[in-house]
Amino acid sequence: MNTKVWKVDKYVDNLENNPQVVDAANFLRDNEVVALPTETVYGLGGNAESDEAVRKIFAAKGRPSDNPLIIHIAGKKQLRSFVAEIPEKAERLMEAFWPGPLTIILKKIDGVLSETATAGLATVGVRMPDHPVALALLKSCGLPIAAPSANSSGKPSPTNADHVIDDLNGKIAGVIDGGATGIGVESTVVDCTEAIPVILRPGGVTKEQLESVVGEVHVDAALTDEAARPKAPGMKYRHYAPNAPLYMVSGTANFLQNLVEEKRQEGLRVGVLTTEENAGVFEADVVLACGKRTELETVATSLYDTLRRFNQEKVDVIYSEVFPNTGVGHAIMNRLQKAAGNKLIVE
Repeated sequence: MNTKVWKVDKYVDNLENNPQVVDAANFLRDNEVVALPTETVYGLGGNAESDEAVRKIFAAKGRPSDNPLIIHIAGKKQLRSFVAEIPEKAERLMEAFWPGPLTIILKKIDGVLSETATAGLATVGVRMPDHPVALALLKSCGLPIAAPSANSSGKPSPTNADHVIDDLNGKIAGVIDGGATGIGVESTVVDCTEAIPVILRPGGVTKEQLESVVGEVHVDAALTDEAARPKAPGMKYRHYAPNAPLYMVSGTANFLQNLVEEKRQEGLRVGVLTTEENAGVFEADVVLACGKRTELETVATSLYDTLRRFNQEKVDVIYSEVFPNTGVGHAIMNRLQKAAGNKLIVE
C-alpha cells in the first residue's frame, strides 16, 4: 500500500474545503484509515461506524482487540446519534474543556458504532479535538472518527508526521502532515457514568482543573496500585516504550550517574533522559534534555519525541529522572511508568 501524505497549513482559512482535507475526508468515507494531527498526538482515524475501517486501524497498529478506541467528533450534536445520555457533570466538562484534550466516557446507544471500536463495552469514550486541521477533517467527512494514537502499538506516540511515517508507512492509506502537535501527551480520560467522575488516564487536563468545574473527582486505583484491575481495558498494556529498557530513577544526580557508570563498564551504550536544567550534570553516551523541570508542560510536549530519539541513538539502556506527580506531572509520570514497565530504581 502506498501511504499518501497531505501537507496542510493549519493557519489557512476555510480548511474544511481545503482540497487536501477534502481528499483525506473522501478516504475516510471510503473506510480507509488516515493519520491526522490533534493538539495532543497524531491520531489514526477511521469511520467509527464501520467494522471494516476499525479493523484496519487495529491491524495497522497491532493493537489488542479488547482495547477500545476513542471517538472524535466535530460538534456536540453528533453525540445524539450514539450516546444514550449526557449527565449534568459531563455537560459541564464539555462546556469547560471542549474542544480540548479531554475524553469523556458515556453510555452508548447500541447498534450505531462499530462494536469493534468500543470493544463490546456498554460505554464509549468521546472527545472533540482542539486542532483546526482535525476539526476541519471531521466536519468535511461528516462522520464520528475512531482515532487511537497513530503509532505501532506499545511504541511512543507520534507528535509529528515523520513519527507516523516511521511506524506506519505502507500500512495506512494516508497521513495529514499538519506540523508538530502541541500538548504532546494524550487526552485525559474521565468516566462520567458514575455520580463522581473517575480519571481513567491522566493527560492534558489535570485533576485540579476538572475539580474546579465539577467538584470531587476520583482517580482509578489502577493508576497508583499495580495490583488493582484498571477500569479502562487499555491501561493494562505496556505503552510508549522505546527500544531499549527504560528505568526511572528516584534519587540524586550522583546516584543516577553511578548507575550510568556501572552499565558503561559493562560495555553498554547508556542514555539519560533529563531536563534542560540538568543536561550538563550527567556524563553518558547520550544525554537528552526533555523540556524544563520548572515548566512541566514542556516535558510533556517533548517526552515522546525524546523517547524516539533514543531509538535513533541505538542505546542499550536508558535512565530517566522522575517528575513531580502533580498537575501535568501526573500524566508525564503515568507515561514514563508505562514506558518503563514500572521499573523504578530508588536511592
